[in-house]
Amino acid sequence: MAARTAQLPTLADVASHLGVSRTTVSNAYNRPDQLSPALRERVLAAARDLGYTGPDPMARSLRRGRAGSLGLVFDYRLREIFSDPAAVLFLSGVAAGCEDHGTGLALVPQLPEGAAEVVRSALVDGYVMFCTPEDDERLEAVRTRGLPYVLVDFSPYADGPRVNIDDRGGARAAAQHLVDLGHRRFGLVVPFHEDDRAATAAAAEADADPTRTSDERRWRCFIRYERLVGWREPLDAAGVDWAAVPVGSGPDGSIESGHDAAVQLLDRADRPTAIICLSDVMAFGVMRAAAERGIRVPQDLSIVGYDDVPEAASAALTTVFQDHAAKGEQAVRLLTEGGEDVVLPTELVVRASTGPASH
Repeated sequence: MAARTAQLPTLADVASHLGVSRTTVSNAYNRPDQLSPALRERVLAAARDLGYTGPDPMARSLRRGRAGSLGLVFDYRLREIFSDPAAVLFLSGVAAGCEDHGTGLALVPQLPEGAAEVVRSALVDGYVMFCTPEDDERLEAVRTRGLPYVLVDFSPYADGPRVNIDDRGGARAAAQHLVDLGHRRFGLVVPFHEDDRAATAAAAEADADPTRTSDERRWRCFIRYERLVGWREPLDAAGVDWAAVPVGSGPDGSIESGHDAAVQLLDRADRPTAIICLSDVMAFGVMRAAAERGIRVPQDLSIVGYDDVPEAASAALTTVFQDHAAKGEQAVRLLTEGGEDVVLPTELVVRASTGPASH
């Protein structure tokens, strides 16, 4: 005789065991205020004895029309989310927004494979997409599901509600600050993915139109393009040959990549007097490379970052402030309440890492 397959106990089994209605058992889990504390405890105790673990969350969400959780899709690996200070600040803002709206949070990081399937199957009510490429399969999976979503740090040509910062304005202020200090020999430190390189070359051409949509859409992450254009504008106005500005790069936005990118610039015969970095974290790597070579900051080299993470103040780094937490909170608000696109301001914060150019 074939062995019988054991079946998991159901809500109906608990109700039959206690001699109560199915609604009573359901209320013990979903609407406890409808039962006396003693009756609810009796139901839960019977469920434990029978091995019933509660209503299926997927079925429950379908009945309610609400899963009670939002998905956050990062263009970071999971460990990077918690090690990058700017990402942590943004995540804290998203978490605060979720708390304010009484919802949970599910993270969908960059994965070697299967990330789109995670998006398609996650039990969420909507998604916040943070700086993912516009052709990312995860974004297409979100759109296919028909769930609401909000784009963070995306170009204005992307289809969907957006929360951005004034990246170009912040970058422009940083470059203008250095121009006003008399700097004319610049270097840039930017993390690149392979598919960014063609766009970099195009934007670095002296006769290129920096607002050209075809260039812009080739960028893997919109903020890189916006900051590059923002840096270029004051340099052009000051007569700096943009096409000749050297770029140091690394595979990611880490301190190590910033250090390696700085080495590419600081070991040149025509060493820059000022280096502008895409992020504070990369700027910390530039500072380390300068210290290793006995290059004084700011007497011999001025350094500017972007983000104003908490460590920037202790490093005396001149940088551009953006409110990462507010960006996260606004993304959740726009997702849950709707409204117009949001562009948050930036502000130049001048500290001791910048000074007059040494000639």
